[in-house]
Amino acid sequence: MLEKIFKLKEKNTNVKTELIAGLTTFLAMAYILGVNPAILGDAGMDTHSVFMATAISAAFASVVMGLVANYPVALAPGMGVNALFAYTVVSEMGYSWQAALAAVFVSGIVFLIISVTGIRKMIINAIPVQLKLAIGAGIGFFIAFVGLKNAGIIVASSSTFVALGKFSTPTVLLATFGILITIFLVIKKVPAGVFVGMVITAIVGLIAHEAFGVSVLDSVTKAELMPALPGNAITTNFDMSTLGAFASGFGELFANPGKAFVIIFSFLFVDFFDTAGTLVAIGNKIGLVNEKGELENAEQALVADSIGTVAGAVLGTSTVTSFVESSSGVGVGGRTGLTAVTAGVLFLLSIFISPVVLSTAVSAVTAPALVVVGIMMVQQLGGVDWNDMVFTSAGFVTILVMILSYSISNGIALGFITYAVAMIAAGKIKEISPIIWVLVLIFVLYFGWLI
Repeated sequence: MLEKIFKLKEKNTNVKTELIAGLTTFLAMAYILGVNPAILGDAGMDTHSVFMATAISAAFASVVMGLVANYPVALAPGMGVNALFAYTVVSEMGYSWQAALAAVFVSGIVFLIISVTGIRKMIINAIPVQLKLAIGAGIGFFIAFVGLKNAGIIVASSSTFVALGKFSTPTVLLATFGILITIFLVIKKVPAGVFVGMVITAIVGLIAHEAFGVSVLDSVTKAELMPALPGNAITTNFDMSTLGAFASGFGELFANPGKAFVIIFSFLFVDFFDTAGTLVAIGNKIGLVNEKGELENAEQALVADSIGTVAGAVLGTSTVTSFVESSSGVGVGGRTGLTAVTAGVLFLLSIFISPVVLSTAVSAVTAPALVVVGIMMVQQLGGVDWNDMVFTSAGFVTILVMILSYSISNGIALGFITYAVAMIAAGKIKEISPIIWVLVLIFVLYFGWLI
């Protein structure tokens, strides 16, 4: 049966190899189980319910990817786009998390539509590659900044806006240790280095808290900020309070159509190009790119990804997307959808250990994952031609505005506007596609409505 479904012999692999690859991919991605609830919790969502939505959506989407596209690519709520959800749409723009989920749902539907039509290629060709790279890198800087802020390494300052936190604070010390040890592990190419770094950081924090009584309480909620042992390691209490909550957010979302468009476009943009980049990178590794440079079964893979996003919104989490960490499973021999299905099954099983994850994945433990994943995303800047002032200016504005305005969508919008102006100045106005002009007009109106 497995041979018939996944064509193992044709792909020069076997069941054992695929199962090991699936386990490897799961471990490389497992950090999202702690990080995503922490980030969406900042948007006012119940962290236990978000954990359940994260695990179940990752399981469902990974299985769909494996069965529909036969790709060794697992999916889960994506980094960067969850920050867009919590810190831009909810915190900065003032929408409820229900409205943000509604936007994710719509973006998933739109993604599904463009995945089964020719619109996909038109959009990809319209937006310059280097602008896509700058946006991806900007999101990397942004989520790293979020990690540093949440851990207290970077704090607010009345005189300089931001400043270094107190390194004598136990949580700051723990997060700093975690960042350094995770960087070390990743550079040493330790399998699932980000996840292992989180585990080590959590263990050190647990020892400090449980054995030596080190305690740090939140000044407002009085919640413990150091990792702590849970009351129960295993649970069958599957709280799903966010299930279906997106339906109540449509009215609020579309009360301002201009803002709604920008939000939906931002979700769609990040998911679409992040997915495309991941699929191409992994496809190249396992020989799924044909002689014309086209990715085999690309439509099926994009459809699977978009179905995952829609399902995630219904369950109650931010955009579900293909994880580049799937390359770790490919690295140990994963070649078919059985790898993705295996990772999906492991995500489903993880719902039973939610108390362990939620009690140990505090900000000081998740900060290293945010920072190091941000570092990895910033590597995309190597593909930008910094000798070309058009892309230098557009990329610089995109990244700077994302960080300083604490808004991913603001960075994307001003990046596109800057790109258009720079192209005009360079005498390349005829090279600007109609799609870019439409987006620039919408973004200009968007900023006008914000005033």
